[in-house]
Formats: sequence, structure tokens, C-alpha cells
Amino acid sequence: MTRSLWLPKRVLLTRSASELPHGRRIVDRCVAAGVQDVQLLRTDRLPSLATGDERATYATAKSTLAVVVAPPSKRKLQPIPPSADWRVDLAEGCPAHCQYCYLAGSLGGPPITRAYANLDEILAAVPQHVGTGAVTSGTQARGHEGTTFEASCYTDPLGIEHLTGSLSAAITHFGTQDLGGPVQLRFTTKFDQVETLLGLPHNGRTRVRFSVNAAAVERFEGGTARMAGRLRALRGLALAGYPVGLTIAPIMPVEGWREEYAALLDAVAAATADVPGLDLTAELITHRFTPKSKEVLLGWYPRTKLEMDEDLRRQKRGKFGALKHVYPTPVMHELRSWFETALAQQLPAARFLYWT
Repeated sequence: MTRSLWLPKRVLLTRSASELPHGRRIVDRCVAAGVQDVQLLRTDRLPSLATGDERATYATAKSTLAVVVAPPSKRKLQPIPPSADWRVDLAEGCPAHCQYCYLAGSLGGPPITRAYANLDEILAAVPQHVGTGAVTSGTQARGHEGTTFEASCYTDPLGIEHLTGSLSAAITHFGTQDLGGPVQLRFTTKFDQVETLLGLPHNGRTRVRFSVNAAAVERFEGGTARMAGRLRALRGLALAGYPVGLTIAPIMPVEGWREEYAALLDAVAAATADVPGLDLTAELITHRFTPKSKEVLLGWYPRTKLEMDEDLRRQKRGKFGALKHVYPTPVMHELRSWFETALAQQLPAARFLYWT
């Protein structure tokens, strides 16, 4: 059964967003869905949500949808390895309550969800990037994917699609427009309300990946669709001709992890066994955290049982020197070796893209 759709308690509409047709359509969708508190702001500045209590501020932000105009800095497409050539943002923020949320260390301020009203302007930036990039475009391993554009770097676009319509518009745009060369829109989701996507003219140019995990890790993913629902949705999209994928993340060596992840792969195999022309990929991402994300997450979820013990981790520096706490090298080697073998045995149809 599809999980109940997210309904914010209030919607904030900035002045500039109210002047754009897509912004007004988002508000109309929210009102039709039952949102009663819709506030038209006098300016483009969102009001402070700070309450002096971090948990209360978090709750207020998580129940608020802001309809805003993405500034030029947000519209400038950035490389997003190892997933895709370029990042294209339709929104920022997510209504889910994942206790390991990677956005906790990436976005500043309360975790409000922002939907971008200037969608046409955002999509207009795509053609100038087609034929460029270092992840898929022109590469030997993934060049057949064309130039790839990741839409779920800072949001789960399916989780808010019933209110925004932005994802359907983007899929249709990529599927029907001549953008100057082979392209692929990509996004990852933990939700399962895919009914409105099934009949879109995607023409195989959008790959939908479902974030999946072991049962012991699923308990950290509040406000999302259950794993069985995600796999039913994956099957439905694959039958509708979409390229699909698995984002197995965040991988954790929990007690009995081999058995749990083996059961997950068996469930995926069962869901996709008779899909004609199945195009399935697998992206594997281990759990990691930063000092900042740990601090923020413990403020949001003070009673979490999520393991974030620096003494059990290895320090790793990112490209720009940022510190991450990852699993020790022997653990990483064991995890990767097991998954590569299990994928080959249990899901031979899946194309393994990367491990991180």
C-alpha cells in the first residue's frame, strides 16, 4: 500500500515565486490537497523559523513548504561525481525523517523544503551542458548513458511531486525535447507514489533509482515508503519502460548484515524477474558522517540508535579537505567484496556503477 502523501501544515509563497505560473500551480496543488495555511510573503525573504528549541524548530521546518525562486547560484549546474555529470536542482530539502540524513551536513539552517518556481529557467540551462562532463558523457564505461543530470542531490523529488509537479515536467522535458545530444535525467527516491509517472513520454531518458536497504536500517527512515512499496514501484516503472536502478545506501555492517542484504537482493530479483528489456543499475554507498552532520543529527534525533562513534571509524578527507568518518579499511574491503559477489550471483542483470 502506498504511504500517505506528505501534506505540509503551511506553505510560504515568496513574492517573486507568486509572479511565475509554476509557482502559482504549486500553490493551487497544495490548496487542492488540503493545505489551509498558505501565506503570501511581501518579499523574497523567508521568515525565521527559529524557536530557541532545536527540536521545535526542526518540527516546524519539516512541516513547511516554501515556494521560492532559485537564485543564479542554485541554477548554475555543478559536477556531481560519481553519480552524474551535472546536478540539476528542482527543489531543496526533503519531507522524510531519516536519522542519517546527509542533508544535515550540506544545508544551512532549519530543514525547510523549498520548491523552485522558476522551473523553466532551471531546465533552460541543460542544453549548454550536453556533451560535456566527466562521469558519463564521453566515457568508455558509461558513455552510452549520454550526458547525465542528477535531480536528487538536495531533495527527494518524488516525495513532493504530488504538490509540485516539477518532476513530471522535467521527465517530459527530457523525454520530448531535442537538447542537443543523448541525455539522461536521474533521481533517487525513498517514496513509491509513481502512478503519475507511468504514462509520461519519458522515452527512456529518465533513470529512476530506489534507495533500498536492509530491514535493520529501514527503521532509521521515518516518513518514507516501506521497502516492499519501493520495490513494487520499481517494478511498475520498469514495466513502463523506464531504466531503473538501486541505490543501496547507506550500507551498514549491522548484526546479520550478510543475511539481511542477501534477503534484500532476493526481493529485488523477485520484483524484476519477468520484466522484459530490464535496464537495472546498482550504486553502493556506505554510511559516513561529518562532525557537522553528527552535531545536527543529534540535535534533531537526540535518542537515535544510529552508530556515529568516531572511535569505530577511519578519518577521510574529501576533495576540498572536508573531514568524513568512514568505516575502517578492512570493513570497507569486506563489505565491497561481499556485495560485488552477491550482486553477480543474485542480480546478474544489474550493472554495477560504483562503490563509495
